[in-house]
Amino acid sequence: MKYAVHTPYTPMQKLRGAIGALVSIILLGTLFFIVFEEMPFLDALYMTVITISTVGYGEVQPLHLYGKVFVITLILASLAIGAFLASVIGQLALEGQLQAIFGRKKMENKIRKLKNHIIIAGYGRVGRQVAQEFQKKRVPYVVIEAEEQAVRQLIDEGILFVEGNATDDEVLRKAGIETAGTLVSTLPDEAHNVYLTLTARDINKNLKIIARADFDDGEKKLVRAGADHVVSPHILGGQRMALASLRPNVVDFMQMTALGEEGLSIEEVVIPSGCKLSGLTLVESKLKQEYGVTIVGIKQSEHRMIITPGPNTVLNEGDVLVIIGPTEKLEQLTKDLG
Repeated sequence: MKYAVHTPYTPMQKLRGAIGALVSIILLGTLFFIVFEEMPFLDALYMTVITISTVGYGEVQPLHLYGKVFVITLILASLAIGAFLASVIGQLALEGQLQAIFGRKKMENKIRKLKNHIIIAGYGRVGRQVAQEFQKKRVPYVVIEAEEQAVRQLIDEGILFVEGNATDDEVLRKAGIETAGTLVSTLPDEAHNVYLTLTARDINKNLKIIARADFDDGEKKLVRAGADHVVSPHILGGQRMALASLRPNVVDFMQMTALGEEGLSIEEVVIPSGCKLSGLTLVESKLKQEYGVTIVGIKQSEHRMIITPGPNTVLNEGDVLVIIGPTEKLEQLTKDLG
């Protein structure tokens, strides 16, 4: 034998039910006064409304005995429905507030637990593109945004964020600036980017700062303020358009490696302390044979980048290898070295 499973009503269903009951009792009362007390429609409606609202203005006309009994029943029923309606409205208001409060607390706790994460200042067009790339790579990040519309979008997308001005010290601390590994400043105002760079560098000396600049003067100021890398979206966009016109295949290859298309990626890998590769030459490391990857650059400590290093280039602890190869092979190499 099967039993029906009762599903609890949602607050909105309860609200609709309470409103429906209230409308029904108004119609019922009006109909009663028209039929049994022979009142005109407007008087019957008026009598019903003052009865269920208990305002006590007095009867439109003397009631019969059954009319008085009906009024008593109508008052008791309306009080019950009114109390139920008030409780439902209170429940909806309370749940909405509690959800907002608990949602913020939960997000704050998640952000507080992050270490060596990335902070994105600004969720405009550039900031959204940065966030999408981090999302693909499953990199932990937090967004700082002050604009209401962008904040609503962050909520809808379930992204960790702190609402406020990114140049505010307290907002930066809420985003975990003291334990973050990288700050990406994509604010549209260049002066704000400079001020944010100065502030962030003062709070966290070891922070890697990547800042947006729209003009050459801004790039110089950001470097002086402490930015490790300065990126100009306009300049990069123009260069890429020119390159796409002159060397479209090169652009296609760059896009494939940068975005991980066709299973091909470009990554940077740091040789950690105590790594077996330390002290070996490239040919001795057998990275090509074992992982099927190609070393296209090596950034040695305190030195410039070596482009297309030769087979006899010696690898040392702390060197950063720029590698192109199949995505799964690069992931395996990173895991083995880590």
